[in-house]
Amino acid sequence: MTTTGEDHTATLTGPWWWARWRSAVLDGSLALVSAVECAIEGYPFAEAAGVPIPAGMVFGAVAGSVLLIRRRWPIAVVLVSIAITPAQMGFLMGLVGLYTLAASELPRRIIGALAGMSMVGMLIVTYVRAQQGNVSGDLAGVGDWFVPFLSITTSLGMTAPPVLLGLYIGARRRLMESLRERADSLERELQLLAERAEERAEWARNEERTRIAREMHDVVAHRVSLMVVHAAALQAVARKDPEKAVKNASLVGDMGRQALTELREMLGVLRTGASSVRVQAVPLAAVGVAAAAAAAAEASQVVEEEAGDGPCLDDLEELVGQSAAAGMVVDLSVEGEARGYAAVVEQTAYRVVQEALTNVHKHAAGAKTRVRVAHRGGEIAMQVENGAPPEPGAASDARLPSGGNGLVGMKERVVGLGGVFVSGPTDAGGFRVSAVIPAEG
Repeated sequence: MTTTGEDHTATLTGPWWWARWRSAVLDGSLALVSAVECAIEGYPFAEAAGVPIPAGMVFGAVAGSVLLIRRRWPIAVVLVSIAITPAQMGFLMGLVGLYTLAASELPRRIIGALAGMSMVGMLIVTYVRAQQGNVSGDLAGVGDWFVPFLSITTSLGMTAPPVLLGLYIGARRRLMESLRERADSLERELQLLAERAEERAEWARNEERTRIAREMHDVVAHRVSLMVVHAAALQAVARKDPEKAVKNASLVGDMGRQALTELREMLGVLRTGASSVRVQAVPLAAVGVAAAAAAAAEASQVVEEEAGDGPCLDDLEELVGQSAAAGMVVDLSVEGEARGYAAVVEQTAYRVVQEALTNVHKHAAGAKTRVRVAHRGGEIAMQVENGAPPEPGAASDARLPSGGNGLVGMKERVVGLGGVFVSGPTDAGGFRVSAVIPAEG
């Protein structure tokens, strides 16, 4: 089936080979007009050929009705119009047939060959008719050149305009179809990008929830563990040593205030990040996926920048001092020359040491602990190792709960920055936590 003037991407709702009913009505109307024209032109043809007039008119009507199939078989329509050209029939069929042929998807060589045949046929018939009618004799003084000029002009006038118009319409249709396909392709790509953006947003939300859970665990677990240890010591010395009890109570209050301060800072970052996301969510409906991705990146950057205000390596001495004040025998050693690290690297190193000390309070109370920090060329290494607890039941006496997420959170932090994390028991009955983080994070 040859494509002509119809948009074949639409649903076929018309009869037979027509895509739409209005196309069928148009072709039917053209075929009817062509049949009437050929039937009228069949009258003089029948007189000149010496055949019955009704037969000539029926022949013309049948030949003219061939225009009905111009969309499905345009070559047949053009061949029929060429065949009846000597009878001076089918002028409308010739024009419409050539236009339909040129607008179709047929190869250009076929279109050019049939158009040339039609033009030559029209040229010969016009020339013969002009000679038989003695046109040059009727127009005295014009010259013998008028008959060839008239023949060439008529043949070109009946052939060139419909072919050129058909070529233009066909090229325009193909261009529109190409643009439509490109638009559909872009729409599918945008939909795919939107789905991927939604997946990335969901992944980012999950990562943010995990990060918040780790931060909450580090803040609450360490501070509250120290508070529980001091509270247990306070209970033990409340009557025997009131001055020490007052000191422990003061330490518990300080740690509680520090825990509240860190929680407020964390909640402030979350509120700021949420408001940034709400403000930047407007361009998603306004300008599409690219603006939404940029807005999400900007909101994420805001959260990361504000999250960079957390603890750093300079706070390790205070952290170790708090554990020592709670009764832990802890030693801090620093090797190498300190350098400026990214905020997330220093915060991760701090959290690793903090969580390791918290685990010592929970599971090995009273055990001697050693904290080592080494500054190397392109990385920072830390190790927290504790010996066996002097009293195996001391940790359980404080009744410190354990969720089992501390080591998992430390490993996630370190591996997320491209580092290495190792933990496990030692031969001496203690426990060791080691981590190496690249300086650039």
